[in-house]
Amino acid sequence: MTNDDIEIIGKNVKDMYGTFMGKVVGTITDIDGSIQSVGIDCGSQGLQQIQYEQLVVQGDVVIFIPKWRLDSQRLIREKQLTLRRLKALIDIVSENDDMKTDAEIIHEKYKSKLVSLDETEHEIKAILEARLTELNDQMKSAKMLSFDAKVQYKSNEISDATFETVKSCTTEVIEHVTHEIAEIANVKSRIADLELEVQEITAPPTPDIQESAVSYLETSEQEQQVQTILPEVPVESTVIPSEPIEAPSNPIPEPPTDSEVTFAFPEPPQQVTADTSKDDNDNDWLARMEAQ
Repeated sequence: MTNDDIEIIGKNVKDMYGTFMGKVVGTITDIDGSIQSVGIDCGSQGLQQIQYEQLVVQGDVVIFIPKWRLDSQRLIREKQLTLRRLKALIDIVSENDDMKTDAEIIHEKYKSKLVSLDETEHEIKAILEARLTELNDQMKSAKMLSFDAKVQYKSNEISDATFETVKSCTTEVIEHVTHEIAEIANVKSRIADLELEVQEITAPPTPDIQESAVSYLETSEQEQQVQTILPEVPVESTVIPSEPIEAPSNPIPEPPTDSEVTFAFPEPPQQVTADTSKDDNDNDWLARMEAQ
């Protein structure tokens, strides 16, 4: 039996949030003597085999670490390291194009690693969601026990000491559950941030918006002048007189009265006689013609 066996057997086990789980009753070791799993008596839940990597000895107590926490930490650590190496590889290629062919082999290796990590990430997310469901159920049960104890206390069914004990225990459970829920939310946020970094590195490069805009706007100097120099809008110069201009008023002629209206009637032709001279006849003839 190794020293680790002596240190761990018989000690109480609590989770990392302080909740009592049971007592270590034995271990299962490999052929080389290393501990593989630890048997814990969990009371009504029976004897459970826990992986040794999930247990940490702290004094007289053995601390149990949830598997989802170990798996998520391993995933985050490996993904961060893979991303750092990809960034370093991209920097090396950008500094020296001659190494591009050699770098492609390593680049494919890291990309395949990210694909396998994505599959592990999908499994861990499902475990986290299932654990959140369990924690929410525990939160509801603890609140129900606390409220029911309060009702029993108000109805004088339990004593003050019993009510305070129930209240203290349920409050402790609620604190542990709240702490674990917050830690799961933190892990999910870190995983989401790593997903964004992976998308930025693996996404195909897009042309710079500024460069495309410059190429689009590249025209000849003459076209630029035509586009930039626009005709000015004509402005009519209007002179505003300092004094108002008076229009000349012409007197309107009054209509003539009846007395002023005269009509020129033609004189009747004279009768031609023998005594009338030839000149008079010619004049009379002309007068008749004009009258007609």
